[in-house]
Amino acid sequence: MDSLEGCSDLNDDSSSDLFKFERQYTDSVTDTRWLDATEMAAWRAFVSTSHLLERRIEEQLKADAGLTHPQYEILVVLSESPGHQMRMTELARDVVVSKSALTYQITQLEKAGLVERATCPSDERGVLAVLTEKGMSRLRQVAPGHVEVVRAYLIDRLSREELRAMTSAMRKTEEALRSSA
Repeated sequence: MDSLEGCSDLNDDSSSDLFKFERQYTDSVTDTRWLDATEMAAWRAFVSTSHLLERRIEEQLKADAGLTHPQYEILVVLSESPGHQMRMTELARDVVVSKSALTYQITQLEKAGLVERATCPSDERGVLAVLTEKGMSRLRQVAPGHVEVVRAYLIDRLSREELRAMTSAMRKTEEALRSSA
């Protein structure tokens, strides 16, 4: 069933209950560009799908390896980095977390023996996060289940054309968000 079936005309905001709030608070003084029905449907689908997928991923990672999603992403990024190491500031940027959140996650991973901290040889003020053998082993253990969840709930449900369109849309959004930070 098309996810938009059963909705009132998506181009006619006046017939939709989705916009009662917006209409109630819209007047000639505000210049807010409220979402129309098509935009609202896209936004709500994105938000609910993101939350549901994140929940499934978290459940799988916790069950298979006792990891959180951010911890898994840290291990993945480190595994793909030269020497399986990266400066903490770069790692925070790549994993899209604050420096303090990264520090917390690295501390947890360090306690589990999955990463170590090291001084950056080219800049003694810099700190490296280094993936340990145990961390690489844990990543190899959990990655197949992670890929199964991502495939089952996202990748295998979309055509190649839809995947390309999603990638394009998300890259535009990511670029806008990163450039405004």
